[in-house]
Amino acid sequence: MLTDGFHLLGLFVVGASIIWAAWAEVFKIVAHGGPDIKDILLLFIYLELGAMVGIYFKTKQLPVRYLIYIAITALTRLLAIDIKTMTEERLLAVTGAILLLALAVLLLRVGSARFPSRSTLDADAAESGIGGH
Repeated sequence: MLTDGFHLLGLFVVGASIIWAAWAEVFKIVAHGGPDIKDILLLFIYLELGAMVGIYFKTKQLPVRYLIYIAITALTRLLAIDIKTMTEERLLAVTGAILLLALAVLLLRVGSARFPSRSTLDADAAESGIGGH
């Protein structure tokens, strides 16, 4: 019970921090006179973080795919900001990392479809009324 309370408090703190940071970014964008691509990608990162917290609130499971989506967006943002000053090696490293992360998402999606976890099966059974719980 104490652990559940700690998780709940932690999620509220993380969620509030995400909202605070997103609004601070919006105010910077307004003060700057408009958004750049780096600003939009940063807002997507905040959105994905918020979605991850929301999913954790509902399911009590941390969606690993969202962490990978956030990493892909962060690397894309890095690429968009620094592409003119990047060496070829760094450009290849960043794009290779994005490709590896995209393949990891594909692997997770295929794996979860072919080998669903017990909690997924229980949730599906509860929704369909099967299982007698």
